[in-house]
Amino acid sequence: MDAIALELSSPKILARKEGGIGWLTFNQPEKRNAISIEMWDAIGAALRDFAADPSVRVVVMSGAGGKAFAAGADISQFEKVRSDAAAQEEYGRRSGAGREAMSALDKPLIAMIQGFCIGGGMAIALRADIRVASSDSQFAIPAAKLGIAYQHDALQRLVALAGPAVAKEVMFTGRRYGAAQALAMRLVNTVVEPGALESTVRDLASEMAANAPLSIRSSKAAIDGIAEAAASADREDIKALERACFDSADYVEGRRAFMEKRKPVFQGR
Repeated sequence: MDAIALELSSPKILARKEGGIGWLTFNQPEKRNAISIEMWDAIGAALRDFAADPSVRVVVMSGAGGKAFAAGADISQFEKVRSDAAAQEEYGRRSGAGREAMSALDKPLIAMIQGFCIGGGMAIALRADIRVASSDSQFAIPAAKLGIAYQHDALQRLVALAGPAVAKEVMFTGRRYGAAQALAMRLVNTVVEPGALESTVRDLASEMAANAPLSIRSSKAAIDGIAEAAASADREDIKALERACFDSADYVEGRRAFMEKRKPVFQGR
């Protein structure tokens, strides 16, 4: 079947439909596929199109260039669009539409991961139902090295996959893990050699696409409900802690240190 490409608002997001599969590609390889706010707008549009098209049975997310799935948010935009808690809320509103489109998708969502899967990129991968990684992939959530709070729903998914002890190690250290470690930590489902990644994911997606969509939709909703039932936290208290991070001097220092390519010096305020 011929591929059908979607026209999107950002050339840094590529989307096409082929053989019952919707392919979504983060296309900013010069920045290791860091996700800009404009890319989030296009991600949401593509996923809503996939969701509404009955010919699309499965969606696959990947990163262009072979070096990164996504290396998190585009930090070069932080001074402009995430400079404090108020700006972060507006950023969260726009990016949240894309994240909501991922969460609302009632079709299987696969993350095909090669290279760096870092920070916000990891949050995107955690939203997938299944993660398939190449053996040269690397994973990290460096929130503690930037002075920011990680998304609460992403933390819920991290805990659901890896358990609280592993989640705390990941978050407290900001350490980078190889693909074999990520597999042992249950962060990914499968690890394959780089040359076999696309064919493995295509075979998996095609197998799912051949199955009964209503059955899969029912299973996805039920399993997600079971996994999320244990999540019981005071969201207002957590939200206040998140705002404190984005209004802190440490967040300013984290941004500056990243841009200046030096180790940050945090003061806890």
